[in-house]
Amino acid sequence: MDVSLARTFLTVVSTGSFVTAADKLNITQTAVGARIKALEDQLGRPLFVRNKSGARLTAAGERFVRHATILVQTWEAARQQIKLPSGRAEGVGVGAELSLWEPSMTNWLVWMHRQRPDVAIRVEVDCAARLLDSVHAGSLDIAVLHNPPQQQDLVVELLYDERLVLVTTAEDGRLRPDNYILVDWGPAFAVNARAAGATPVDPPLSINFGPLARAYMMAVGGAGYFRLRSVQAHLAEGRLRRVADAPEFAHSIYLVYAARHDHELVDVIRASLRESFAGQ
Repeated sequence: MDVSLARTFLTVVSTGSFVTAADKLNITQTAVGARIKALEDQLGRPLFVRNKSGARLTAAGERFVRHATILVQTWEAARQQIKLPSGRAEGVGVGAELSLWEPSMTNWLVWMHRQRPDVAIRVEVDCAARLLDSVHAGSLDIAVLHNPPQQQDLVVELLYDERLVLVTTAEDGRLRPDNYILVDWGPAFAVNARAAGATPVDPPLSINFGPLARAYMMAVGGAGYFRLRSVQAHLAEGRLRRVADAPEFAHSIYLVYAARHDHELVDVIRASLRESFAGQ
């Protein structure tokens, strides 16, 4: 079977639409339809029921999801192992959500450089949705994410209990609504912070990327919720202060990897990430 057929099938499954799948794969809707038709001809069963709202899996399509996932993941693993650079015995692909590149993933890369110089590493920093798609497709072995959704054939494993804390540059440690920076830590944080009355209403500035918000705050002053790990150095230096009695919020970090994996290095990477995060 052409692996591109299975990959196209999984893209339609994840998007729920031939049109959206075509945009995602950068091919025409006609090409998507032709690939699905070829796949259905090979399997001898219809895989989708198309309607105005998109595409719905048939019973045969539901059964094929698992097999298509394994097929694509096996192909990607083989492709990556075969093209290893000289001097490397194994290879691994690891993805990380945008806000985790510093310092967490930087520290892990240093750990790997010192402890496993025989491993070729490919790191992708991207949004959670695309990283999940890459793990599902097999082009990434593991992704490190905040609060990922449960998905079929993927394991979601707690890596580290992160906390979001309210900090300020003000010397008196008090929160001033006029210089509060709203950092987008996802819908769970937004709901919980609003319910606790922890964030000012209609703040003057909102940023959806933690490192950018922190850099801005350190440059011009202000306050906001940040991952404790990312501001600990500034707190120790006295450049930032915790806002007294402000509630903390969970923002845990998870590993996501394929439920079926026979790549022993994945287990090594899981252990090394755990050791690296725990030692920070």
